[in-house]
Amino acid sequence: MIHQKRRANGEDFSFLALSRGRPARARRDEGLCEHVQRVWRENREVYGVRKVWKQVRREGQAVARCTVARLMRRLGLTGGGRGRKFTVTTMPETATARPPDLVTRQFTAVRPNQLWVADLTYVATWRGFVYVAFVIDVFSRRIVGWRTSTSLRSDLALDALEQALYDRPFLPAEPLVHHSDRGVQYLSIRYTERLAQAGIEPSVGSTGDSYDNALAGTVIGLFKTEEINRRGPWKGLEDVEFRDPRVGRVVQRQPPARTARLRPAGRVREGLP
Repeated sequence: MIHQKRRANGEDFSFLALSRGRPARARRDEGLCEHVQRVWRENREVYGVRKVWKQVRREGQAVARCTVARLMRRLGLTGGGRGRKFTVTTMPETATARPPDLVTRQFTAVRPNQLWVADLTYVATWRGFVYVAFVIDVFSRRIVGWRTSTSLRSDLALDALEQALYDRPFLPAEPLVHHSDRGVQYLSIRYTERLAQAGIEPSVGSTGDSYDNALAGTVIGLFKTEEINRRGPWKGLEDVEFRDPRVGRVVQRQPPARTARLRPAGRVREGLP
């Protein structure tokens, strides 16, 4: 009767259980919990199951992804989530003739300077919205150009392109495609003329939804999830502009294999890596 009550409370005093001591799985879980929690905290508490699992395996722990997911649920650890609130930064230009869609949602490259994607996002600050333009190399997932502004002027995207051209010179013999959405900033006369002058072939999404520029959206989503939403408050343009390079130093430190790596170009400010 006593043994039945103890078994009902989760206690097993059988000879086999006493001889074994604590189960091997429980002992292993205890060590893995410390490992998983450390990896999660060292990456600013934004890594989800997949990234924590890859980092744990990189450190020499042979563990299944489902085990990491189970332990993270037990510890109450979750990765950074992406919200649904947004401000419109893309104003499609319907009257202007658009370049063809040369990418067709195939965001792959076999060498640097083969395909660049460009997009805009915003950051809410105490002084209003700050807009950030990105140019990303698809092969390395590296941010090769970026600029900030308090308005969605066409010079914002153009300045980011100029920085990318300075940071990533390329040979005319190796064709480079620049892909963007149908925003007026990327279809402006000055922007398209600069692409032609640099020998870059323009490409614009044909459907007009987020999937046409999905890779840029992924990188921007990581930028906002792992940096903007976790830090702040953001006071104004200068605060965002000088904080942006922190993204590269944190994410690039030990990036999971083939994930979007945020590494802004290193010549934006003197003294920054």
